[in-house]
Amino acid sequence: MEEKLYFYYTNDLHSNFEQWPRVVTYLNEARTLRNKHGELNWTIDIGDHVDRSHPITEASMGRANVRLLNDADYDFVTIGNNEGITMSHQDLYHLYDEAAFEVTCANLHSTDNIQPPWLRPTVKIETAQGLRIGMIGLTAPFNAFYELLNWHVSPEFEVLDKYMKDLEQYADIIIVMSHLGITVDQEIARRYDAVDAIIGGHTHHLLRTGEYVNNALITAAGKHCVYIGEVILTWDHKQKRLVKKEAYTTDITHLEKDAETDQTLRSMQKKADSLLGETVVQIDRPLDVNWYGSTPIVQELANTVMEWTKADAAMLNNGLLLEGLPVGAVTYKDIHRICPHPINPVVVDLKGNELIEVVRASLTKEFTQLELKGFGFRGKVLGRMMFAGLQVETAFHNNGEEYVKQVLFQNGAPIDPDRTYYIATADTFTFGRLLPEVAKSDSKHYFVPEFLRDLLAQTLRAKFSSNQA
Repeated sequence: MEEKLYFYYTNDLHSNFEQWPRVVTYLNEARTLRNKHGELNWTIDIGDHVDRSHPITEASMGRANVRLLNDADYDFVTIGNNEGITMSHQDLYHLYDEAAFEVTCANLHSTDNIQPPWLRPTVKIETAQGLRIGMIGLTAPFNAFYELLNWHVSPEFEVLDKYMKDLEQYADIIIVMSHLGITVDQEIARRYDAVDAIIGGHTHHLLRTGEYVNNALITAAGKHCVYIGEVILTWDHKQKRLVKKEAYTTDITHLEKDAETDQTLRSMQKKADSLLGETVVQIDRPLDVNWYGSTPIVQELANTVMEWTKADAAMLNNGLLLEGLPVGAVTYKDIHRICPHPINPVVVDLKGNELIEVVRASLTKEFTQLELKGFGFRGKVLGRMMFAGLQVETAFHNNGEEYVKQVLFQNGAPIDPDRTYYIATADTFTFGRLLPEVAKSDSKHYFVPEFLRDLLAQTLRAKFSSNQA
């Protein structure tokens, strides 16, 4: 006798709530069909459902996301880095207090040894037919952030070595819920013959019909729930083994929105507007934003960041602010709207010659006009860099390209090419190759849980309030 097991999954929604009612429509229809035929099915989320760039998530500190997962009848969830490192320790500790699903993440640990009651390293399922399924969740080890928040994420292979023997002894089928990214998923498949399927995410890769590595079927459904994933495992009870593994992704952008979910989101938005509606400051002049020119509000924010972090200098890109502010009351909702990014301040060590190279790179056309997606950035383009504590003199080539003639400190002191300086900036630049010298710095000190928009609120109060004497 053969039996099919159905696993529906989502990954990397990033609070793209415009799409969520379609997710619910798809899941309701799919599960209704499976239940009608008596077929076993489970619904899973692979993390980064939360993203504080959305006001509903910001106002509820992720609790609204958990309610949406509850309402959609999810069974199992693992956490992504957006759940893990964009909140304070206490906010993450209590994030899933009201969850109606099981949360598995085997490599996340509280450094005070007081683990949240909802956190499970593995999940074990036994069906009515006696089939045993073991699941383990894993998240990406961003420990430079986690450890500042009193969490630690253990290396994934160390954790798999710890739990795999137990899972092999218990389970007929082993599934890894992985918020680790495609290359790590492939390595897990190569190292562990007992893994049958890896349901993945984090790197926003789309595997339309899965990928087979060693004995494992690897899957992922892109980002923002444009697609929903489905894994079908066929178990032969007579042979006592899996005889078929299938993976599919379905584009759901054409589906009708679930009306009840849509109404829930409208109510959540109204509540978020109220919670974020407190006035931060009154301003008596408009504050304009020019992504490619001088922007006083970003200049003052860079000054605040330099002072707050006690750095030698600071640099922030104008694209951090999506728009300006008109005269009048400025609320937390306004600040969140113009600066939605889950980006923290960071101080990096740079030699003087590296600092000069970073300044040069940040003022190139390629940098300022880059339409970045990811690394926490939720804007349109990076924009021109603004500097605090530095004098940057530029000129133009005959072809119109701008170049840096000289970089000095604000007091006119020259930069020593061999001396180490402490430079504050956005943590975005510590990832990838946007500014290689920053990314490769041996010393990075992240400031958490404060986002740059928290310092923006502070800057507005201190520098732009109409109540200033």
